[in-house]
Amino acid sequence: MAPPPADTLYYSHNLNPRVAVAVARHLRAPLRFVRADPMGREREAFRPINPNTRVPILVEPALTLWETDAIAMRLAERFDESFWPPAQRAEVMLWVSWAAHHFTGAAGVFYFEHIVVPRYFDRASDLAALQTADRDFREFAAILDDTLAGRRWLVGDAPTYADFRVAAALPFAEEARIPLEPFPRIRAWHARLQEFDAWREPFAGLD
Repeated sequence: MAPPPADTLYYSHNLNPRVAVAVARHLRAPLRFVRADPMGREREAFRPINPNTRVPILVEPALTLWETDAIAMRLAERFDESFWPPAQRAEVMLWVSWAAHHFTGAAGVFYFEHIVVPRYFDRASDLAALQTADRDFREFAAILDDTLAGRRWLVGDAPTYADFRVAAALPFAEEARIPLEPFPRIRAWHARLQEFDAWREPFAGLD
């Protein structure tokens, strides 16, 4: 009898799918990784498994999940619950929410305007949006930098999903021109994350 097909993680090389792939590879999850383009030529084929037609998408025999944070929670639950530790679930969730609404919200403007726009749009970067993002990013980065005083990781003594989620945009900091220079603790913390192959090169060996 043939073995059942592997659970599948559909991904692209964009910001959030990168986090999902990094989590899966950090946890050594035995998944099949498939690069996809659900916003382009594959849109209608993907609509039944994600009506948003976005990646990442995790497909298991009895469960399909979209959204990076839900996928990360599921993979931690299955393969290493210390990555989203049950005793500190709310604390991890605090950082997940803070990243989405504040830190990565601001950093993501730099990513979009300096990386995505030149590749896919026929317009200049939005200077007003970048000015607002610069102000917001510096405010929230100061909070993160202060939080990292005296600790190596955001939650507990080892990296958790809180670190991966908050750092989502930082691998692109140089190209996106994210203003990290005034924040030495953030830079040191992200350098520690970069020591993990799965974070530094999540797509190594994939399409």
